Amino acid sequence: MRLVVQRVLEAQVKIDNEIVGSIDKGLMILVGVGENDSEEDVDYLVQKASNMRIFEDESGKMNLSLQQVEGSILSVSQFTLYADTKKGNRPSFTRSAKPDKAIPLYEQFNQSLRNQGVRVETGRFGADMKVSLVNDGPVTITIDSQNR
Repeated sequence: MRLVVQRVLEAQVKIDNEIVGSIDKGLMILVGVGENDSEEDVDYLVQKASNMRIFEDESGKMNLSLQQVEGSILSVSQFTLYADTKKGNRPSFTRSAKPDKAIPLYEQFNQSLRNQGVRVETGRFGADMKVSLVNDGPVTITIDSQNR
């Protein structure tokens, strides 16, 4: 699984001009599920995302986690994180998991975060979504569960 994690002051996702998920301070996370991913990958990334110390403490150092600042997560499924651009100019997405595998792992990722007490808002898997955010810092970090 791959995550693009952005520290935000606010973020929202719209579908058909309707806001379906919105947060204030926290993390906007794009979540990509690969064809070889498993529940082990979900567990690893839940721990990374919820415990990563990328929020500033009173000294201005990135030393606090999402839970320490009582932040929320906006989680958006993003199969294009597995784009293969090696050949030509048109990306291939064959390494992305098919929906029958990706949806349960994406939902497990979100539920596992909720089980840790994190407020999680989401988009809708497979929908045409419009995502907007105010990146704080900016801070943007990529995490790939295959690169442990």
